Amino acid sequence: MKTALITGASRGLGAALALALARTHHIIAVGRTTGALEELDDRIKAAGGQSTLAPMDISTDPAMQTLCRSIFDRWGSLDLWVHTAIHGAPLAPASHIAEKDFDKSVAINLTATSRLISYVTPLLGEKGRAVFFDDPQAGNPFFGSYGATKGAQIALARSWQAELVKTGPDVRILSPKPMPTGTRARFYPGEDRAPLADIRAEAARLLPEILDPA
Repeated sequence: MKTALITGASRGLGAALALALARTHHIIAVGRTTGALEELDDRIKAAGGQSTLAPMDISTDPAMQTLCRSIFDRWGSLDLWVHTAIHGAPLAPASHIAEKDFDKSVAINLTATSRLISYVTPLLGEKGRAVFFDDPQAGNPFFGSYGATKGAQIALARSWQAELVKTGPDVRILSPKPMPTGTRARFYPGEDRAPLADIRAEAARLLPEILDPA
C-alpha cells in the first residue's frame, strides 16, 4: 500500500484529506492533539483503512528528524506528503503584533516547513509528491503575522517546485475554497458559515488534484 504523510492531520482539511486518502494510502498522521488523532484513527479503521499516529509539534526539530527516520526504517520511502499544518496568529495591526505570536508563526509556518522539505525530499525520491495549500492573505489588514509567514511558506514551496521540474518529486500548490475551519473562525468570529464549503466535500474536490498522475 502507498504511504501518505499528512502534517496537520488532527482537524480541519488535514483530517478530512487523511480520511479520503486512507482508501488508497497508509496514513501517517501528524498533529499536536492526541485525542483528535485517535478519533481520526478510529474513523480510518472503521472505513477499512490503516494509519500510524504521530502526535508531534512540527516545529520541534528532533521530533521531525525521528519521524522521518522512522518512515525510512519502516517503509523505505514515501509516496505523498500533504502539508496542512498552520499557525493562525491572532489578527493585529502590524505595529502591535506580539513578538511571541510572530515568532510562533515563523517557527511553524516557515521554519518547520523548510526543515520538513529537507527531511522529506529523500523519502519522496523522484516519483513522490508533495502538496501545499495556498491562502493568499499577505498584505491584507491585520493579517501581518499569518499573511507574511503563510505567503513565505508558499513562496518557498514554489521555489522547490521550480527546482524539481526535471527531476521530481512532483510539488503541487492547490487553492482550497473558504471552509468553516477553526483557524477561519478565529480570523472571522461571527461570520455566517453557511456559504462556506463543507470541509469533507472540499477534500473530495481536491482529491483528484492531489492524486492526478498528470
